[in-house]
Formats: sequence, structure tokens, C-alpha cells
Amino acid sequence: MTFLKKLPPTLLAMACLGIALPPAADAAARKPAKVKKAPKKPAIDYEGEFVNFGQWKEVQQFMGDLEQKDGVPLADSEKLFLELRYIDAAVQLMKPAPPGKPKNWQAYSARFIEPKRIAAGVEFWNANREALARAEAQYGVPAEIIVGILGVETIYGRDMGKFRVLDVLATLAFAYPLTPNRDARMEFFRSELEATIVAARQAGFDPLSLVGSYAGAVGMPQFMPGNIYKLGVDFDGDGKVDLRNSPADAIGSVANFLVAHGWKRDDPPTLAYPATVSPERAWEKYIGTGLEAQYSAEALLADGVHPAVDLPPGLYGLVDLQNGSEPTEYWVGSNNFFSITQYNRSYFYAMSVVELGKAVKLSLEETM
Repeated sequence: MTFLKKLPPTLLAMACLGIALPPAADAAARKPAKVKKAPKKPAIDYEGEFVNFGQWKEVQQFMGDLEQKDGVPLADSEKLFLELRYIDAAVQLMKPAPPGKPKNWQAYSARFIEPKRIAAGVEFWNANREALARAEAQYGVPAEIIVGILGVETIYGRDMGKFRVLDVLATLAFAYPLTPNRDARMEFFRSELEATIVAARQAGFDPLSLVGSYAGAVGMPQFMPGNIYKLGVDFDGDGKVDLRNSPADAIGSVANFLVAHGWKRDDPPTLAYPATVSPERAWEKYIGTGLEAQYSAEALLADGVHPAVDLPPGLYGLVDLQNGSEPTEYWVGSNNFFSITQYNRSYFYAMSVVELGKAVKLSLEETM
């Protein structure tokens, strides 16, 4: 828990998680500030149960670590945790889908590639042409991919979540549902909870003022708090990273995230190629092998994967998009396709980003 103490003041100010700071914030970032008294009632009205998290053994250990390693007084942590709610909705939404329920790509994609979201994407693109062009030039990420991500995540800031971030982070850090990866997920959310508390203390803002998704993600691109100070970009040049109110910062931060997760500027522009598979099924060994382009076009072809076009040189992966009772769609995904899966670990998500970006770009061109 010591890594936040090593950050310089400028990065701590960046860790403000989208909250605009007053002019004195830079000075406040140089030394711990008192945590502001939380309001008796939360600013956001949603279902949640007040519980005394501080009585939980794991939370007591967490607060002790905050004091010992990060300099957060135990009394301050105890007061803060008294204000938090247990959010059952976050727990329920983290549970895996019921067994036996088939995945359905067509139903999933229909939620995102639809007229309302496409129209909002055209409006966003027109309003932020300069920032999108600058991000494409600087990072090598096409505007339509950035637009696709922001559209899928929050409809360009129209739906950024209604939960207090600390409520859901505390709930998931200490009461994650019983799943095979429960321990790892709780550790992840504890690190995010720590990052939020310590960054708020260092920068002098009220951590209870942060609002986001049921998983604690913040702003237009839905960055987790830990990623905001690691990968957030002050792309509008105003001295802070504000992912809730600055489209430019959201644009630059998304591009920076993708590059940090393997996006390559010089890769071919097509991210995924439709394919058919042979009945011999030798290609099945490429299914479920991870979110990474690992195989040559020659290897895939030899095992019965037949792309609709000849593939450029490079590494690829086989993508299966299940359609419920209908036939599965098969695609060959490129390196840059798989970099999008690092934003959200799902083929459905990455393909929705690609398809929404294409649809917005086409609609934009039709209006010009």
C-alpha cells in the first residue's frame, strides 16, 4: 500500500478522479489534508444498506494498513467507513450468468449498435473533431475506435453511473460474491479502495463525492480509480485530468490506455475478419486460449480457419461470437482487436466497439 506515497504532487493531483480542484489544490496535494466531514445523507439516492464496515475483521486490518503504510489516521478511516453503504446491487451484478444460459451476440450488439447511440456518436465526433484528430495523430488510435469505446461505455457521458464510488468499492472489496476468482477480485477492489482514499486525502477532496458505476468506474470512459492516475491524460491542457467533464481528457486517456495495452500504430486498419471453419474441427484448439493474438495466418488456415480475405502478415486469434440457438459467428481478430479486450475482457465488448465506431463513422460521412 506504499506506492501512492511515492507519487509526485503532480500525479497525485491527477488522481483526483475527475473532480475539478480549487486553485489551492496543488498546495494541498503536497501534504495530507483533513478528510472533509461527510454529509449525513448521500448526495445520490439509491438502494443501499448502512452497515458498520469498521466492525468487520478484514476492514479493521485494511484500516490498520492504511495508517501504518499510507499515513491515514485510524480515526479518520473509522469515521469514513461509518458513512458507507453496503450495495447489494453491486454484488448481484458481479455474479456470473446462470449456468446453461447461452450467450447471444446478436442480442448483445443490438443494445449498442442502435440509432440513439449512433446519433449521439455523430454529435460527439462533430463536437470533438480536434481532440479526436490529435489523439489519432499522437497515439495512432483511430477516432472511430475511441468513439466506439466512449459510446459503449457511457453514451458519451450520458450514463456515467449513479453509485458513490466508495460504497461499491468497499462492498466489493469485502463482500464480493462467491466465485472461483473471489480472492483475486477482492484484492483488486481493495487496491482500488486504497487508491481512492489516499488520493482524496492527498489532494484534499471528499472521497464520498465521487460517483460512478456499480463497479466503481468513473467518468465518460469508465476508468477505475487506479487507472486514472496511471493512464489518465490531461489532453485539454488545463492542468488536471477530468474524465467526467472534459471530453478531450476522456479521448486522450482512452487512446493512452489502448497503447499501454498493446495497440500498435502501424498494424492494418481492419481489426477483425469474418471467417468460416471446417467441419473437421481441428480449429477448436484456438478457442478459449486467452485474450491475445498468438497465431499466424498460416497456422489458422492449416487447421481449417478460412478468413473471407487474405490476411496481412501478423499474429491473430480466433474469435467465436455465440448466437444462442443460432450458428456461432467466427472472426479472426488482429493484435489491435485484442488490445480492446483489455479494456473489457470480452469478445462481445470488443466487437461492439468496432461495429459502433464503424456505424458512427459511416453516419457521419453520410451527413457531410
